[in-house]
Amino acid sequence: MCTAIVSFDPSSPVPVLLVGVRDEFLARSWEMPGRHWKERPGLVGGLDLRAGGTWLAVDPEAPRVATVLNGRGRMAAEDGRASRGELPLRLAADGKPGRIDLPAFDPFHLVCAEADRVRMWSWDGGTMVERSLGPGLHLVVNSGLEGEGQLEGQTEDAYMSARLGHFRPRLEEAARPVPGEGPAGEAWGAWFPLVNGDGLARADHRALLPVLDLGEGRVWGTTSVSLIALTAGGVRYDFTAVPGDPASWGRVL
Repeated sequence: MCTAIVSFDPSSPVPVLLVGVRDEFLARSWEMPGRHWKERPGLVGGLDLRAGGTWLAVDPEAPRVATVLNGRGRMAAEDGRASRGELPLRLAADGKPGRIDLPAFDPFHLVCAEADRVRMWSWDGGTMVERSLGPGLHLVVNSGLEGEGQLEGQTEDAYMSARLGHFRPRLEEAARPVPGEGPAGEAWGAWFPLVNGDGLARADHRALLPVLDLGEGRVWGTTSVSLIALTAGGVRYDFTAVPGDPASWGRVL
């Protein structure tokens, strides 16, 4: 149940703010953000050790950020399946998806932001939809932009709907930050307590940073949170691998 939060305000000194919340099995191995890809040495992001890709990649020179979320629809065939973790690397590096063998990928939502535009691609296993995200606040979850593909009666969708219902008005009410220098708590202002969970228990159905025990030793939950601020001249990238702990944040870029 990953979440991407995007605020686009072309009139602001910091036109793009992106929050990337990664949910995954807690046992899945990964490495902290860095320059992990020899074939793309300019990119920065966390490394998924199982598939070699990432959930969020930044090109600080462009500057550009791309992040991927699992989508809904027809899954790819087991033989020849490609990792969705390759997609943020392509978008961050080139600003466009290029030639993608779509049937090789499970459904996804892919968000790419630059200082003057934000775009989103959604693949459901049959159709790819591209759209521009205009000025304003946008929340993307696994069921789509603002949960547009929500299915009635699905527990996961009910959780995502509760998350959107709680956090959208809270983000709209909060003063939009204009991150500059200083520690993350100072730079991200009124958004900072929200991205640290807004005081909700991690088992709460509304939680932005959930932890769910699925039994048989399988625990699913938020493993990291990224905060990205884009201007025409650069990027600020803050990161935590201890979701919910305000003292755990460090600055990557």
